[in-house]
This record gives sequence, structure tokens and C-alpha cells, in this order.
Amino acid sequence: MGKTITFKINSFVSDTIYILIGIISASFGLKGFLLPNSFIDGGVMGISLLISEITNTPLSILIVVINLPFLILGFSQIGKQFVIKSIIAIIGLALIIHFIPFILITSDKLLIAVFGGFFLGAGIGMAIRGGAVLDGTEVLAIYLSKKTGLTIGDVILIFNILIFLFASYILSIEIALYAMLTYMAASKTIDFIIEGVEEYTGVTIISDDSEEIRLMITEKLKRGVTIYLGKSGFRKIENELLEFDIIYTVITRLEIARLQREIEKIDPNAFIIMNSIKDTKGGMIRKGP
Repeated sequence: MGKTITFKINSFVSDTIYILIGIISASFGLKGFLLPNSFIDGGVMGISLLISEITNTPLSILIVVINLPFLILGFSQIGKQFVIKSIIAIIGLALIIHFIPFILITSDKLLIAVFGGFFLGAGIGMAIRGGAVLDGTEVLAIYLSKKTGLTIGDVILIFNILIFLFASYILSIEIALYAMLTYMAASKTIDFIIEGVEEYTGVTIISDDSEEIRLMITEKLKRGVTIYLGKSGFRKIENELLEFDIIYTVITRLEIARLQREIEKIDPNAFIIMNSIKDTKGGMIRKGP
């Protein structure tokens, strides 16, 4: 019971810190770069910026109002806790944008697009790490992907193309092009924040010298391994398919070359399969100190 309560408290504190940092970063990107220079982004934030620019309606109000339908949709798609966190985060963002002034950082259009997108993306990414959203686009994408044959990425792309086309018609083609650049910077920053700095690679190794390779990975590279029992599809011993151990390990991309060299020393004919892994949690990746 005590461990459960401690875990919940720690999770609440870490989620709150992520969301607060996200709100501040997104506010800085909006008021320090995008808003003063009439720049827009993609997603719900882009719609809010576009309507604010056309109608002079305060962005703080639009962010809450336009995100509301997406959050209602998120209640059934993701859950109550997610919606509560997101409402608090979006209202917090709206309050900071409305009441706290930020200095204008630059008037250079390229810097505005890149760094405005960076800080906005960092804010959205940090909020997602905290279990909330500042932009409800992905909630809609999750819903539509279940109803159609489109992926989440496809839905977000189509959604943003429509926003940029509308922006090019209402504002100008130049602003729409800079908006695309802002969106790209924000999107890549979100991926970076959510998926982490260190990218992992899952490696599957099939070899007649599997035990020697296992020892090399665990003792020399100090990495954890998992052993699967497999069968050859064509190699036989006395009319029985040959059985062997299949080794699976997870390493960073910086260790790929070293692992390949070490396997080459043991078995030049080893069959190696590599798959990108965005993130890992739990288990034992590194063995020992």
C-alpha cells in the first residue's frame, strides 16, 4: 500500500512538472516568436492562430474553445484522467498567454519559423510526457484512424494540408510556406521530446555459435539478452528440422558497428536482423555497471 501511494505521488509530481514546463515553453514559442509576427502553425494551434489573425479574437479564448470538442472526443477514446489533465494544461496555457507579457525575440522570418516551432513543439511534447495535450489534433487522428483505413500520421498530414491551403488563401502563400516550416520544426521537436535522445536498436542473431555470441554480448558488451528456441526451415538432422537458439538484444545505435565486428569474429555467416526501437522501459538493457 505504501509503495502504491509513493508511486502515485511521484507520478503526480513528475507529470505536473512536465506539464508546467510544457505550458511555459509553448507560451514562449507563441508570444515570443509566432504571435507578434502573425505566424501560424499546424493542428488546433494553427486553427486558433489563423482565426485570431483574421477576427482579432484573443488567442487565449480560441485555444480553449477549439480544443474543447477534441477533449470531449478524448474522454471516450483515451480516458477521464487524460481529459482532466489536458483541460488544466490548456487553461493554464491560455491564462499565461493572456496575462503574462513576453518580449519579442526576433523579427527574422526564418528564425521565427524555426525557433517558434521548436519552443511550441517542446511545450506540446513535454505536456504529452505528462499525460496531457496542448493541441487536440492527435485525439481526432486517433478517432479517425479507427473509423477509416488511414493511419494517425495520414490524418494529421491531411488536417494540416487543409490548414495551410486555407492560410495561403486567406493570408498569403509566403505565410503558409513559413507555417509549414514552423510545423516541421514543432513536429520534429515533439518526436525528439517524446521518443528520447537515445535511440535503441533491437538485434536478432541466428548463428550456429549462439552460445559464444551470447557470452560476448553479456560479458564483453555488458548487455542483456533474451534467448528464443527456433527451428530451421530447411536444415535437417535425421529427418528432424534443426533446432537452435535465437539471440535477441537491445543496443544503442552507437554500438551497432562494434556488435557487428564482434559477431564477425565469431561467425562471419551469422544472420543478423535489426529493428529500430523508439524507446524502452523496464527489463535489463545494460548488464552490470
